Amino acid sequence: MRWFKKLTQGLQKSSQKVTSSLSGLTRLFGKQKIDAASIEELEEALILSDLGVQVSADIAEQVKNHKWTDAVTPEALRQVLAEKLTEILEPVEKPLHLLDDKRLHVILLVGVNGSGKTTTAGKLAARFQAQGKKVMLAAADTFRAAAIEQLSGWGLRTDTRVISGERGGDAAALAFRAIDEALAENADILIIDTAGRLQNRSELMEELAKIIRVIKKQIPEAPHDSLIVLDGTVGQNAISQMKAFQDCADLTGMVITKLDGTAKGGIVVALAREFGLPVHMIGVGEAAEDLQDFTAREFAYALVGLDPENAEQQA
Repeated sequence: MRWFKKLTQGLQKSSQKVTSSLSGLTRLFGKQKIDAASIEELEEALILSDLGVQVSADIAEQVKNHKWTDAVTPEALRQVLAEKLTEILEPVEKPLHLLDDKRLHVILLVGVNGSGKTTTAGKLAARFQAQGKKVMLAAADTFRAAAIEQLSGWGLRTDTRVISGERGGDAAALAFRAIDEALAENADILIIDTAGRLQNRSELMEELAKIIRVIKKQIPEAPHDSLIVLDGTVGQNAISQMKAFQDCADLTGMVITKLDGTAKGGIVVALAREFGLPVHMIGVGEAAEDLQDFTAREFAYALVGLDPENAEQQA
């Protein structure tokens, strides 16, 4: 329950955006049957909440067809929305599962500049170390000295060995060496942090593809997880980022960060509907424990400002 409180606080800006959009639907409230004009207003309100055009249209249609037992109230509408959002999000609610044997599990983190990859790598290391796993980190972001220093800081904080090289070095060669050393030391998990790259820079995307080829030469089934780290504050721009990285990185899942700093949390719903990839974790703060497994029901209710344990069944 402590996490739900943190999640609710983190999604407060997004929740306020959703609820304020809904509160203006005066035409809709007080009726048991919703007319076409009200549905159009609801759809517009949901689009403004960053849920995406298609999701907003689908939910508005479902609300229209909902069997209302009493007159529609703001609370009842939020309850129905929470349930509809939960239905959309549940298929992508999948925790990150590690190999259950003694093989090295390789996690590759990709994304644009500033999405939170390096911080996510450190938080994952802290999480797995706490589970008793032997973890190693690879600083394959060789463009930024600050990234190497930042990852080294997480290594010290979590007692995790960090494999790094010179600034400007070959990232693929660094990844190759990291896998060699992780295998030699019988590590359970290797987390590879890559450089942030804009989705429209083909040469940088090719470098990422090269890193993946090198990884597969040593461990054909790796990377076992190719995770895109998305900054929740970018809203709908996350869609184009997903499309670009999906083409070259064979993505297996998403981690969505910085949701506490944005009113655009509805983008998680749009991403779930558009791509159907697992949303493994979401971040709502700076501390390691602020990155947690994604839970569809809790997220949906927090997004509309309700508690799933206490919400009244008014709809």
